[in-house]
Amino acid sequence: MNDSRVKINTTQAVVIIVNYMLGAGILTLPRTTSSAVGTPDVWISILLSGLIVTGIGLILVTLCRRFPEKTVFQFTREITGRWIAYILGCVTILYFMIISAFEIRVMADVTGMYLLERTPTWAIVMVFMWIGIYMISGGLGVIIRVFEIILPITLIIFVMEILLSNQLFEISNLRPVLGEGIMPVLKGLKPSLLSYTGYEVMLVITAYMQDPKKSNKAMTWGLTISTMVYLITVVMVVGSLSLDGIKTRTWPTLDLVRSFEIQGLIFERFESLLLVIWIMQIFSTFAITHYCASVGIRDLFRAKKIRWIMYALLPFIYLTAMMPKTVFETFALGDMLGNVSVVLFAILPLVLLLISIIRKKGGKRA
Repeated sequence: MNDSRVKINTTQAVVIIVNYMLGAGILTLPRTTSSAVGTPDVWISILLSGLIVTGIGLILVTLCRRFPEKTVFQFTREITGRWIAYILGCVTILYFMIISAFEIRVMADVTGMYLLERTPTWAIVMVFMWIGIYMISGGLGVIIRVFEIILPITLIIFVMEILLSNQLFEISNLRPVLGEGIMPVLKGLKPSLLSYTGYEVMLVITAYMQDPKKSNKAMTWGLTISTMVYLITVVMVVGSLSLDGIKTRTWPTLDLVRSFEIQGLIFERFESLLLVIWIMQIFSTFAITHYCASVGIRDLFRAKKIRWIMYALLPFIYLTAMMPKTVFETFALGDMLGNVSVVLFAILPLVLLLISIIRKKGGKRA
């Protein structure tokens, strides 16, 4: 497996970004944002968050383009020096490992609750981990090919199922618009921003792009597609279940799909179909974060082989995934990861970009 020879095009970069972003967050996004906003203006918070994250993402890829064919773990030492680079690199690797564990734990919780009742969580986690290691050990080329199969299926089925819920949709649940002013909308920015974690994958992926000049385009399209999916989801869930009905539900998106049935179709109830495609989507996030953590260790410590690193990370990811005792502890872990990502991937890239410009490091804009 020699990923240095793998080159991905702009469309494939978009596929990776969207697959990463549309993970576990979408299952809880309507509840977390509705609780924070407290008014039907949740959808405005989603839109604003999408615009903010797009700006952050463009700063991030601008930094990456100054150092062609290098991942963040390789070029940081040129900007900050060796020891600071090691600290930042280790924190980033730890972040990727923990988010990988978080995603697989959410997948196990949802699967155990709706599909495989009374199946031990550890059994579900281990099965998916071994499937994941089988895929990522084939390298970035294999990961991309699998993602290109998963994403179109996910988008088509998911949007179809959400739109089929229009029989429950009531526009009055989304009114009044800005009835209490702009402040509730601003309160919803933080939880909605946390659902946009995923754009940071470009810190690694830009190094493998055929044409890094188009990384801006890939980031913009990736975030636009994700924002539209989030927007459709929140509008339909709030419009169908109402603001008060969402706050008491753990997985409001799944509850919406479970709340209606269509007579006469092959599938009359759709929650199992939604769960199947969303398990694939969460699996995608688990796989790419596991891969990024492995690449980070390889590049930071200049290891020659990456496969043994992938296998060595399995016990850590498993133990971290099994740490939360309840679903609420899992959510708390997700909130912590979101807060870390804001500092690590929103503020830090801007600082590194400014330092690289001042110190005249890199500058070979691809």
